[in-house]
Amino acid sequence: MTDGPPHREDAAPTAAEFAAYLDSIRRLVAERLIPAEPRLEGEETLPEDLTALLREAGLFGISIPARYGGGGLTMEQQVRVMFEVTRASSVYRARFSTTIGLGSQPILYNGTEAQRAEWLPRMASGAVTAAFCLTEPEHGSDAGGLTAAARRDGGHYVIDGVKRYITNARQAQVFIVMARTDPGSRDAAGISAFIVPADTPGVRCGPADRKMGQDGSATSEVFLDGARIPAANLIGGREGGGFKTAMRGINHARLHVAVTCAGQAERLIGEALAHAVNRRQFGQPLAEFQLVQAMLADSRAEALAARSMILETARAFDAAGEAQGGIIADIACCKLFASEMVSRVADRAVQIHGGAGYMRGTAVEQLYRDVRLFRIFEGASQIQQMLIARDMVRGAGGRG
Repeated sequence: MTDGPPHREDAAPTAAEFAAYLDSIRRLVAERLIPAEPRLEGEETLPEDLTALLREAGLFGISIPARYGGGGLTMEQQVRVMFEVTRASSVYRARFSTTIGLGSQPILYNGTEAQRAEWLPRMASGAVTAAFCLTEPEHGSDAGGLTAAARRDGGHYVIDGVKRYITNARQAQVFIVMARTDPGSRDAAGISAFIVPADTPGVRCGPADRKMGQDGSATSEVFLDGARIPAANLIGGREGGGFKTAMRGINHARLHVAVTCAGQAERLIGEALAHAVNRRQFGQPLAEFQLVQAMLADSRAEALAARSMILETARAFDAAGEAQGGIIADIACCKLFASEMVSRVADRAVQIHGGAGYMRGTAVEQLYRDVRLFRIFEGASQIQQMLIARDMVRGAGGRG
């Protein structure tokens, strides 16, 4: 279907090259991914033949520079690709999202050159799936309070702890693990980040979680019981920088979640509009009723607002380069607005479908269950509100 974006050392594709790649992604979505959505029902993970399509399209490497075998796309280009991909089930995106964001970005921006050379090319090709281990049974939004511990033992670290709700854990070949290296600390300052191969003795995954939606995208617990890794696997080679490392991946992921919400909203609007035009009640199409028109119009307006703010923030992300701190609140705005927006759009789409929208086997029913997750993961809406408000207060001279 596509050979992925063109590779050019340390340079994004030209406008013409990117347009051709984007067109190939549209065809992939329309011709292969959307028609295969019924196969995802009840599956733990994406079937291998569908995963192979994502690899061939270069989607595992869109955020990784060309010098490491990736597509080298700018954030704006990544966003435009993801608008197209997420018109299909968000489960497709979930299969590679942990690699392009939470897995690769901490290594890319905070890892050593040896760590980049070892892991990024394999991530970019899709040969290695990465999973990100931060959340714990007692620490989710309060990530700075995590209790997983890593102790230095000669030329190694030994890690003990339990991680929960880890996407792609059972499919991953490597984990990015946050663990406390300073046992005397009680905040984020004592946390470090580690690269932990999945086949490390002492590492195991629990059974796949049973979830409300997202069939075909597995999460599970990850248990680290005396997992012994080389000290060279400490990301960046120094202790105490783990939370900063984590946030680099999380901010990237939050913007991609916002994109996913916008893409899913556009799919939902398309499904709702098609039903409203074709379904007749009281002798006329549903689309002729003004209250139905109001739901369609509100959905389109909100989806356009989300798309616009995401693109604007992606351009600011590219312009900021390494200095991302100034746009963290804007990323939070995107994630907050888009995740809340898609839930409203999904609810309207089900309402427009009526009884049919509540039945298993319809696209809007599955999408309705899938998108509910987006207001929770990568920072719940309430966490985004706190981040935004604190930035506002600090900007006004307060303590935040």
